[in-house]
Amino acid sequence: MQSIFERHEEKYLVTKEQGAALQRLIAQNMVIGQLGDYFVHNVYYDTGNWDIIRASIEKPMYKEKLRLRFYGQYNPESQGFLELKKKFDGVVYKRRIAFPLGELKRRCVREIVSTYDSQISREIGFFLRSNPVSEKAYIAYKRIAYADTEDRDLRITFDKDIFFHLCPLDNYNPQNGRRLLEHNQTVMEIKTTGAIPLWLTQALSEHNIFPVSFSKYGICYAGHIFKSQNLEEVRNVA
Repeated sequence: MQSIFERHEEKYLVTKEQGAALQRLIAQNMVIGQLGDYFVHNVYYDTGNWDIIRASIEKPMYKEKLRLRFYGQYNPESQGFLELKKKFDGVVYKRRIAFPLGELKRRCVREIVSTYDSQISREIGFFLRSNPVSEKAYIAYKRIAYADTEDRDLRITFDKDIFFHLCPLDNYNPQNGRRLLEHNQTVMEIKTTGAIPLWLTQALSEHNIFPVSFSKYGICYAGHIFKSQNLEEVRNVA
């Protein structure tokens, strides 16, 4: 399993109709990934004041965030990935370490990271020492991914049915959360180290689909958490 990524990522908000039309075309040029249609589960780490995501949505040239990710249904024996995601000048860099999910029942992520001796674990360890973070938000969605048979660095993903919740964070069931986007919206993402193929850029143009600045965690905070906090402050003043 790859543990280091460096690539450009373009995101698009599409309707289900647009997504279906694109997937029909993409299926003619790419293949569906081995996992098929699967769930992606993420737990994001942040400070008590949400400093990590608040800094991120300011769109600085450099930003980073830490999350726990796993795929499919929760199983203590399956792999979880602690992932440090960095973005500098439009390029995304990811560093992650893998461990059995059941370890989280016995040890915190700081203890887990300390058992590794690698450049990646040192980078994650430095982030944890520099930022007093803890588990803050759970975001999950259903994904279908396509891979190019010739260009191994080109991937396209479609994420739908995006749900989130804040507590308890060991409840890995998307249906217990709140919907992040409108029911008809899908997030499409193109991940590549090079240029987007001509056939794909033409399809995007034909369907009037354009890239957007989008972060699931950012939308979760700005569209839901921040509003809820402000409403609670108003209630307390009243």
